[in-house]
Amino acid sequence: MSPTAFIYAARPLPLRLPRICVAVVGSSGSELVDKAENLGRDNPFIEFRLDYVKNPTQALPALKKFFSYHPEVVAIATCRRANNGGKFKGSVAAQVEVLVKASASGCQLIDIELESASAMKPAELEKLRSKAGLVLSYHDFRATKKVDETFHKMKGYPADFYKLVTTATSLHDNVIMMKFLERASHDHSIVGLCMGEQGVISRVLGLRAGSAFTFAAATVGEETGPGQIAAKTLRDVYRIEQVDAATKVYGVAGDPVSQSLSPAMMNAAFRRENVNAVFLALHAKTIGDLLACVREIPIQGMSVTMPYKEEIIKHLDNYDPLTQKTGACNTVVRGADGRLFGFNTDVAGVVRPLEQRTALQGTKVVVLGAGGAARAAVFGLKERGAEVYILNRTPAAAQKLARQAKAKSIKRADLKKIKPDVIINATSVGMDGSKTSPLGEKEIDAKYVMDMVYQTETRFVKLARARGAALVPGYEMFVQQGARQFEIWTGKPAPESDMQNEVLAALERNSQNGRSLRKETAEK
Repeated sequence: MSPTAFIYAARPLPLRLPRICVAVVGSSGSELVDKAENLGRDNPFIEFRLDYVKNPTQALPALKKFFSYHPEVVAIATCRRANNGGKFKGSVAAQVEVLVKASASGCQLIDIELESASAMKPAELEKLRSKAGLVLSYHDFRATKKVDETFHKMKGYPADFYKLVTTATSLHDNVIMMKFLERASHDHSIVGLCMGEQGVISRVLGLRAGSAFTFAAATVGEETGPGQIAAKTLRDVYRIEQVDAATKVYGVAGDPVSQSLSPAMMNAAFRRENVNAVFLALHAKTIGDLLACVREIPIQGMSVTMPYKEEIIKHLDNYDPLTQKTGACNTVVRGADGRLFGFNTDVAGVVRPLEQRTALQGTKVVVLGAGGAARAAVFGLKERGAEVYILNRTPAAAQKLARQAKAKSIKRADLKKIKPDVIINATSVGMDGSKTSPLGEKEIDAKYVMDMVYQTETRFVKLARARGAALVPGYEMFVQQGARQFEIWTGKPAPESDMQNEVLAALERNSQNGRSLRKETAEK
């Protein structure tokens, strides 16, 4: 950055910027300021999205007053044009006028898109830059491609920061972005990240690759870009302030994974045991995409979920006897030499919560489903001497699993004859919040009922409660399998109580958010 870049700025920039810039939106200047006030001193770096205000210039007096009370705040003024993904419908000249006035009101940095800069004369752009530090930005809302070519165009315009944002359509797009940051950040101050659910990796790890800072939403529901994370989540869950070159990367891999509580649980465990690691959601559309990220980021370990628990096995260099027996792997460790080792902790997740309630020897257990989770339940229970019966929508899959595990496959009509002690739902029915259940109320006739769907209270669980069954919460299974994963990855005893508390807190937050969303929808 040029040492004289901010000589004309009304308020000087600090020598070192915070790592997180929080985007603040509102329909008026007073709303913008109120939200900025609520962020408190934890977030002294703010982007005011003036394009969200119908008449941006009317918001500036409120900002000027805000800065007089908060000299510690560093602010970016952004008035993104609608043509470039924002909400401002005015001309480039009108956009520039807003930004100039914003700098006079106290914003030390102003953001202008590459498209607007290319429409301006060089003298006009240099004059704009003389008013405040300039962030030259470019957003690709479709893909991550031609990153170096785009940056070459951006360098044709003098700026203090170059902000290059793309959209991740695969996990590997994050690798492309981070490699670009590693190459280019030595000579330029760059902000680089990928949008979208698959771009979460770059929002957390981009800083260690060379991004000058990253952007966050003020709160959940106020995201200014697809996949943007709330500032509190970046700090509390991902511990972004501590992420550095030595931070090990782990993640939950599957399709989908957006509802997984693994990041909250595992990051809480890392924090509790002072492990320099971060755990991310890895939304992989293909196994090839996932493996490329494992190699190139690199990822030290994975929690593998649907639909890759079985497919991952052929890509492993070795695996434990449980993985071989069940034909499903939910835990991967990457060795120092890059070799991949597989484990199955789903078995412990199913067996331990049940063993804490009843002896499994001779117990009649009906397992609903025949996929990876069901396989873990069937083999684990058979190993403990339980009588296991498999009921699946596709009889052939149940019959095959029954032969492999020396269990029995049954038809739905057989439930009454068996009179099971335990029923386990190992299907995904109800995960999407629908009112469907794999069994009807009268069919759920057992002393204990476990639902592996832990993210929400399913229709199956409600019916079981109505029948008077003792519920084995799915979150217990989730915590137990996660605890074993933590121990495999770190060699430390898992802080099980902390992990369970975090899961319960996350479930409560999700429940509250769901109630708020339903109320908001009803009011509309």
